[in-house]
Amino acid sequence: MNHTPFALPRLTAMIKQAVPRLLEGVVAPLAVFYAALAILGLDGALVAAVSWVYLGLLWRLIRRRPVPGTMVLAAIAITVRAALGLWSGSAVVYFIQPELGTICISMAFLASVRLRRPLVQKLTLDYIHLPSFVLRHERVRRFFARITLLWAFVLLTNSTVSIWLLLHQSIGTYLLVRTTAVAVISGLAFLGSAWAFRRVLKRLHAEAPAITS
Repeated sequence: MNHTPFALPRLTAMIKQAVPRLLEGVVAPLAVFYAALAILGLDGALVAAVSWVYLGLLWRLIRRRPVPGTMVLAAIAITVRAALGLWSGSAVVYFIQPELGTICISMAFLASVRLRRPLVQKLTLDYIHLPSFVLRHERVRRFFARITLLWAFVLLTNSTVSIWLLLHQSIGTYLLVRTTAVAVISGLAFLGSAWAFRRVLKRLHAEAPAITS
């Protein structure tokens, strides 16, 4: 039995898709918050951060572009974070909330491996279509389990470093060092994951006669 050929999108194409989202969703909000913090103080910075997210939603609605569900959830989350930050008067309260959430996500990644339903596989299939015969291959199943473990520890490391910086350094230092550290750690993990994924697929292509017969 023959199967439809499949191909993984080029790494450069995936990076081109990811960079604008990274700039809009991570870099720009931090830059807006830090600039507003220096000029307007904590309360002004919290309001500016929330305003940035809602302006992004409004911009998409005006241009009649689809609004991702993740962006709506992000708007709700940042509203709650800002409200707690304003209520407490503490930037630490504002920034520590997503870090605690990330720790919970890392635990979910670990649990998904134990349950033999690695979350990285589900997340990958949201962007890349893989035939069912590929997903059933033992080599692919091992790959997704290992990569899910990798990202569980990446998320846990990012959160640990971020919380330490938040509790022991100034907000300015936290924003600068944390953003750089998370970008480097996550970037290396992403490149390693993409390289390993391509390597697995190349091996499957080499075994294609055995797989597709």
